[in-house]
Amino acid sequence: MTIALTLQSYLDRKGAEYDLVEHRPTRSAMFTAHACHIAARCVAKGVVLRRRDGYLLAILPASRHVRLRKLKLALAEDLTLATKHELDQLIADCAHGAVPPIGECYELDVVIDDSVCGQPEVYFEGGDHATLVHMSQVQFARLTREALHASFSARNRGPTRSVR
Repeated sequence: MTIALTLQSYLDRKGAEYDLVEHRPTRSAMFTAHACHIAARCVAKGVVLRRRDGYLLAILPASRHVRLRKLKLALAEDLTLATKHELDQLIADCAHGAVPPIGECYELDVVIDDSVCGQPEVYFEGGDHATLVHMSQVQFARLTREALHASFSARNRGPTRSVR
């Protein structure tokens, strides 16, 4: 069981209360939720977007996908998905695609979908595809209090849909 060093240092520096949940390796947040018998709405995932002056981390439940047009309208700016290469550069100590939804530790601005905030507990990738970080909503809200909030996601129709 591993957690990215950047994320672990950040959580420890902020005095966050959390525990780790080991699971079999999975390829998406939706499959992780299923493998761990956790409601997908309680698993937060991060999607990195490119903007004119840098990058933005969009946080939403595993059970939902980004409605990119809706988010562009909400923020009044042009956004595109970051490339695999950009992800690997921005979040270098994480396995590809295992983006922790804590942007501050990676110096990313954050926008949180409103649907994340209604869950009592939050689980998220710890930087690999076999470890979840688990914390209360209160802890998660404290760590993301500087984030923008918007409604920009839609319910998934299946486990492989992620961005629209």
